[in-house]
Amino acid sequence: MNPIGDFRRNFSKQSSLSQLILINAGVFLFIKILGVFFFLFRQENIEQLVLSYLALPADPAMIFKRPWTVISYMFLHYDFLHILFNMLWLYWFGKIFLEYLNPKKLISVYLIGGIAGGLFYVLSFNLFPAFQESVAQSVALGASAAVLAIVMAISFYVPDYTMNLIFLGPVKLKYIALVSVIIDLLSIGSGNAGGHLAHLGGALFGFLYATQLRRGKDLSKGFNRFMDSLFSLFKRRPKMKVKYSKPSKPTETDMEYNARKAAEQRNIDQILDKISRNGYEGLSKEEKEILFKSSKK
Repeated sequence: MNPIGDFRRNFSKQSSLSQLILINAGVFLFIKILGVFFFLFRQENIEQLVLSYLALPADPAMIFKRPWTVISYMFLHYDFLHILFNMLWLYWFGKIFLEYLNPKKLISVYLIGGIAGGLFYVLSFNLFPAFQESVAQSVALGASAAVLAIVMAISFYVPDYTMNLIFLGPVKLKYIALVSVIIDLLSIGSGNAGGHLAHLGGALFGFLYATQLRRGKDLSKGFNRFMDSLFSLFKRRPKMKVKYSKPSKPTETDMEYNARKAAEQRNIDQILDKISRNGYEGLSKEEKEILFKSSKK
């Protein structure tokens, strides 16, 4: 049994939506379990340490030291309710997304939306005076910006698509998306400003993506080509098969062929003369073999 190989095969069979949810859930569980082990042995809070190295800092100098955080932050969650609500939104709107667009676009909108949200957060914290004192300590984590990019993208790609909400009944996607953006906008000053700003950055990309896609322009095309070329570097290349063939006999000219045949015939004539003089038993082993091969031709 190879559990890692089995997991890879099963993971590859999942839809792109399921893969995104599994990655988020797997990272969350791994960090939590690691934190429990370190707690039991009275080590430092590994959970905080891991999050600090994978979360996106607002300080540009720290981003240059940890450039991977632009991607890693969108797969991190601090508590259960945080990841629960993000994954529920991702599942609901991701299912609708895949009804109209392909899995590659889903992955692209998630990643580019998360990047856009992270950059919008960093830019805002370094631009607005309200955040100057907290730039050095502030970090962002969570899939919310990436998820909201998907929400906005599908909501404005099929704006009249209707969902049935509890207590409200049928509501069009465009209104759900607009209310989500308004809530984030109004919540900037009430706490978790960095998270709400990242949401708005992801939402902005999702909106632009949908409006451009309706016009026939895919904003993720260049990103998809880059990702395809990147993943191709890690694909296993088939082993080169080397075939061995016997060297072909050199071809004879007509003169060489006639000369060889004449020599063989003279040899046969000499053997036949020897038989007439001494009988067949008087032949050597080699002469008998030559005579036998000649009779087969």
